Amino acid sequence: MSEPWLWLAWAWGAAAVAFAVVWFVCHKISNAGYVDVAWAFLIGVGVIVAGAMLEGQFQRRVWVGLMGSVWALRLAWHLFKRLNGNEEDGRYAHMRTYFGDKAPLAFFVFFQMQAVFVVLFLAPMIAAITAAGPSDWRMPTGIVIWLIAIGGEIIADKQLAQFKANPDNQGKVCKEGLWRYSRHPNYFFEWLHWFAYLAIGATLATSIGYAALAGPVLMLVFLVFVTGIPYTEMRAVQSKGEAYRQYQRETSAFVPWFVKKNRF
Repeated sequence: MSEPWLWLAWAWGAAAVAFAVVWFVCHKISNAGYVDVAWAFLIGVGVIVAGAMLEGQFQRRVWVGLMGSVWALRLAWHLFKRLNGNEEDGRYAHMRTYFGDKAPLAFFVFFQMQAVFVVLFLAPMIAAITAAGPSDWRMPTGIVIWLIAIGGEIIADKQLAQFKANPDNQGKVCKEGLWRYSRHPNYFFEWLHWFAYLAIGATLATSIGYAALAGPVLMLVFLVFVTGIPYTEMRAVQSKGEAYRQYQRETSAFVPWFVKKNRF
């Protein structure tokens, strides 16, 4: 086993212990939503530690450590602010009801799965940190992708927050700014962000190089087919009805694109 893979194995063990503690706290306060905060936070901590411990070009270690930690810790803070003081996320409330008396065990298993996902999403960053060969065009390309992605995500989040803060928009669909061209621009830029590590670290020279592909692929699957768009749109249709269905017909679900009238 090469050093990066060994490091990821240790990271999984540490994350498993951390999520056991998070599960205990969430069980006590009856709010499992903090698992999402912990997931992002642990990735941020993990990439900082990896940049400090693993071998690799100093430039790559610094830049990838900075990029990965800023992305992850910003996401953790965003999720914490959205959750803190509010009711448990509907996904977890439904899970709690569905499993009934077995909910504590179900949540423990679910939380431990997040430890695996932490490792899976750390892997592309580790591939970028330990990539072989010169940085040449790859490093600046990755940095540009990262800046565009993080900038787009911040703008999308701010536009949605400003829309929701206006009492006159209660029950309405946000179609302002980036939200006019994508129903989920925040998800799109979240996905785009992972191409930064692919640009920096994709190489077939080592086995860890293949892991750079995991970021874009896994994030696309989660956002488009699993926990992102399907659940968010189901809730939006329930709360906004025909207004949101019209939005679905007119506006691209993921990739920002031109608006279409009477889109089917």
